[in-house]
Amino acid sequence: MADKFKEEAVIIQQEELAKGIYSMWLHADKISSVAKAGQFIGVYCQDGSRILPRPISICEIDRADQAVRIVYRVAGGGTAEFARMGTGMPLNLIGPLGNGFPVGDKKALVIGGGIGIPPMLQLLKELDGEKQAVLGYRDMEQELFLQKQFEELASVYVATQDGSAGTKGTVLDAIREHGLSAEVIYACGPMPMLKAVKAYAKEHALECWISLEERMACGVGACLGCVCKTVHKDSHTHVNNARICTEGPVFSAEEVDI
Repeated sequence: MADKFKEEAVIIQQEELAKGIYSMWLHADKISSVAKAGQFIGVYCQDGSRILPRPISICEIDRADQAVRIVYRVAGGGTAEFARMGTGMPLNLIGPLGNGFPVGDKKALVIGGGIGIPPMLQLLKELDGEKQAVLGYRDMEQELFLQKQFEELASVYVATQDGSAGTKGTVLDAIREHGLSAEVIYACGPMPMLKAVKAYAKEHALECWISLEERMACGVGACLGCVCKTVHKDSHTHVNNARICTEGPVFSAEEVDI
């Protein structure tokens, strides 16, 4: 795993992409120099009553400008605090945290669902082979955030639960409707989606990497608050567990019991 840093970053730009979903660019020279697709950062609140950092996936990395981008949903007091902040304001970060996606030149199918969509943007930038993306949204109220940026990097197919855009149903419904194929699948999103993607990959004998979303506390592997069941015993706990914040958030689908 790459080194991690505590760093005082400065907000470059923030905007609301859709209702309750914000995009923030941060100047963070140390973190941006080593971060990889699939990793995340811990963002500290300025409100002293909230001690632990909020884990947020890295959406984009701009090494030239020494910046990272996060796209997050307001889900509580901490993220609501971030949403009120603007250009030039400081934010304390720790990162990059966790392990990212292994990248290569195989024909790839990149799948994102809901707030699991943002980390897949940087992944598309790092993949070298043929690539296509399937994005799952709840409905048009989410305004298909980031879709246009994904379309600059790959062929994009959309699924919405209510059929208001793209395929009606799940990301797997979109895959089947368009007859998509690949040598490797990468996915991030809610657990029901990841379970379905894992089963699909197994059925078609495909390599599959999934990023697990889980509420985290410390973010550095100390508290054991974000463990998942695994096929093999963990060297840290000596049981069939892995810490999502440390051994993950990216796992081979075959390695985790979800």
